[in-house]
Amino acid sequence: MRVFTACLLLMASLGARSEIIEATIDGLNYSLDTEKSEATVTRGDYEGDIVIPKSVEYEGSGFLVTSIGAFAFNDCSSLISITIPEGITSIGDWTFSGCSGLTSITIPESVTSIGGYAFCGCSGLTSITIPEGVTSIGEGAFYGCSSLTSITIPEGVTSIGEGAFYGCSSLTSIAIPEGVTSIGNYAFGDCSGLTSITIPEGVTSIGE
Repeated sequence: MRVFTACLLLMASLGARSEIIEATIDGLNYSLDTEKSEATVTRGDYEGDIVIPKSVEYEGSGFLVTSIGAFAFNDCSSLISITIPEGITSIGDWTFSGCSGLTSITIPESVTSIGGYAFCGCSGLTSITIPEGVTSIGEGAFYGCSSLTSITIPEGVTSIGEGAFYGCSSLTSIAIPEGVTSIGNYAFGDCSGLTSITIPEGVTSIGE
């Protein structure tokens, strides 16, 4: 009986430490992890110029903003600009998809992953620099970014996902870094303006 009671107390203690709180702070929606003291930006109807802070405070507790969740800015066509702070490590799936009013974005060095279709349909985006820490570009990450004229892919990237740059019709040239070993299906499909591409010797597979 004592062991059973102790187990219940332990479970209750663990449950309390790992509580997830949904909160709106200064106009942005967050998912707050009380155990890790970390915050994830979550979905909302955002517009104009958005600045994501490095940290937020909720009911007397501080939380570091470490990620931007899936669909967080999905279809926010009135979003003009966004400032992403150092400390953000991941950009989720479909995060900025459909943000047609977004013309430029700076991804901080702390980011290591860009999710699938993260910038899909950002038709106003003209240029983007992917930081050195990123190792993978998700499926369809820049699908339909028809105004994108230049993009820098860092050496740390090892794979370019399926349809990653599909429909980037304004892209004229691209250099794939030495670290890449695979290029997914349709990665550069319908890139009608592409006149040159450099593929390193380390690439062992090129998809359909």
